[in-house]
Amino acid sequence: MERLNKRLEAAIESALRSAQHDGALPQFTIPRIPASPPKRAGQGDWAYPAMGLARLARKSPLDIARLIVDRLPTLDFAGKIEIAPPGFINCTIADDYLRKQVDAALAAEEAWFQLDIGAGKRAQVEFVSANPSGPITIGHTRNAVVGDAMARLLEAAGYEVQREYYYNNAGNQMIILGKSLQLRYLQQLGEKAELPADHYQGEYLVDIARDLAAERGDSLRGESWQVFKDVAEQVMFGWIKRSLASIHIEHDAFFNETSLFESEHIWSVLEALRAKGHIYQATHWEGAGADEIADVAAKGYQPATWFRSTTFGDEKDRVMVKSDGVPTYTLPDIAYHSDKLERGFDIAVNVLGTDHFSQAQVVRHGIRALGMDPAPIEVIFLQMVRAVRWNADLGEFAAVKQSKRAGDFDTLDDLVAMTSADAVRYHMLARSPNSQLDFDVDQVVKQSNENPVYYIQNAYVRCAGIFREAAERGLGDADADLNLLGESELRFVRKALEIGNVIEQAVRHYEPQKIAFFAHELAGVFHPIYDEVRVLHSEVPAETAKARLRFYRAAQAVFRYLLGLMGMSAPERM
Repeated sequence: MERLNKRLEAAIESALRSAQHDGALPQFTIPRIPASPPKRAGQGDWAYPAMGLARLARKSPLDIARLIVDRLPTLDFAGKIEIAPPGFINCTIADDYLRKQVDAALAAEEAWFQLDIGAGKRAQVEFVSANPSGPITIGHTRNAVVGDAMARLLEAAGYEVQREYYYNNAGNQMIILGKSLQLRYLQQLGEKAELPADHYQGEYLVDIARDLAAERGDSLRGESWQVFKDVAEQVMFGWIKRSLASIHIEHDAFFNETSLFESEHIWSVLEALRAKGHIYQATHWEGAGADEIADVAAKGYQPATWFRSTTFGDEKDRVMVKSDGVPTYTLPDIAYHSDKLERGFDIAVNVLGTDHFSQAQVVRHGIRALGMDPAPIEVIFLQMVRAVRWNADLGEFAAVKQSKRAGDFDTLDDLVAMTSADAVRYHMLARSPNSQLDFDVDQVVKQSNENPVYYIQNAYVRCAGIFREAAERGLGDADADLNLLGESELRFVRKALEIGNVIEQAVRHYEPQKIAFFAHELAGVFHPIYDEVRVLHSEVPAETAKARLRFYRAAQAVFRYLLGLMGMSAPERM
C-alpha cells in the first residue's frame, strides 16, 4: 500500500536538495519533518510544516515553502499543492487518483494493503505464556488477543513472524497440580482423600480424574504425583490450545523453560556473567544498609549468587541463585532472552502484565551485561481486565463470576460462551494496554451501533447484502466507469488510504489497538455513505449503479482486511 505522506516527504527532500544544489538554500543536513493530516478541514490531506527548516535555511518559512513547491517533482497523486501561512505546504489528493484506487485494491486483493517496512526481517511475539496448570483466564485472554493482533500487524508490515508460547512445566505450581489430580483420582476410586486449601480447587480436575478413572480404572492407585502431573499437563495444554483456537489464535512454537536447564544454557549464561565480573557471592547485596545487613545476619542467611545489576542502572542487585542452589526466575529469564536474540530475531516482542515491569528491566540489564544488544526486545505491558455486568441493586458495574468449572476465576471459554469470539477479540484489543479494562458482557452482545463490533461488521454485511440483491437481478460491475463516483464515495477511499500509516504507527510504537480505533472510524465514514449513495434504486442510472457497485466491492474488501487484521470474522449476514 502506498503511503502518500512518505512519497510527499521524499519529494520535498528532493526539492530541498535541488535548492541546495543551485544555491537557493545553504548546505545543511535535511531533518526528517513528517507530513501529517492538517488540523482543519479544507486544508488538504497532508500538510508539511516548512517552519522546521527556518533556522537551518536562514530564510522565512514562506520563502522556503515557495522554493520547495517550485522544485517539486511531479506527483501522480497530488491534485492540488498550496502554500499557507506561516509556512505550510498543503497537498490534496487528486480525485482521479482516488478513483483508480478502487480498481487497484480489487486487482491486487490483500497485496494492496501490504507494507514493506519489515521486508527481509524476522520478528517474534511471545504471548500468553501461562503455565499449564489451569485454563485460559480472562487476564490471559487480553494477553492473547493483544499478542496475536501485534503479530498480525507485523506480518502486514512485511515481517516474517513467529508466535511463541513460553511455559514452565516444573516448579511448585506443577507439583501441586499433580498432587491435586492425584487426590481427585483417589476420590473417584471411593477413597476419602482430603484436598488441602492450597491445592487446585477447580472442578475441571474432577472431570479429568473421572475420565482417568474410567480409562485406567484403579491401575494408577500406587503411582506418584509425577504421573498425575504429566496427565494434567497434557490435558490442560489440549484445553489451552482449543480455547485459543476458538478466538483464532495459534502459536508456531512452544518453548519449555526446563529446556534451558536440560541444555545447561542457564549455567552457561551465569558463567558468562561471572567471567565479565557481574556475579558475586554474598549473604546480602553490596549496597545494603546497616539495618538490612543486621536483619540478614539475624536470620542466618547463607551466601547466595548475586547479579550486579546496579551497574546498569537497577535500584538494587538481584539474586540469581539462592543459597540452596536453586535459581530464581531471573536467571532463566535472562537465559531465555539471550536464546531469543541468538535465534536472530530483529524484533522480539513480549506481552506481559504490568506486575512484570521491574523484572523486564532486570532482563534487559542481564542481556546488556552479557555484551548483547537488548534493543530488539520490546515489551507491551497490560493492565488488569475483568468481566462486568451492570448491577441494578448496587447501582454500578460488578465483576462477573460465571465459571462453574474453573474454581474462582473466569475463563476465555466463559467469555466466548457469554458473548462471541469476535466480541472477545475486539473489546480486548480496542483499549490502550496501559488502561484497565472492564469487559461489559451486556454491551458487547448488543445488535446496535452502540456496540463497535456490530458497527464495524455491519459495514461488511451491508456490502454483502448489496451484492446478493445485485446477483439476483443479474447486475455486475465489470468495466465500471469510476468517473461516475461522487465525493461521498471518494471520501471513503481517502480515509481507507490511511490504513498503511495506521499499520506503520501500530508497529513502530507497539500499539495494536490503533487498528481497532481506525476500523471503527472507517465504519463511521461508511455508514452515512451507505444511507445516501444508492445502487439498486430505480432512479439510479445503470452506469452509475455499476460504478457504485464497484465502489462497494472495494469497500467490502477493505473491511474484510481490517476484520482479518483484528482476527475477527466477516459475516455475510447479521
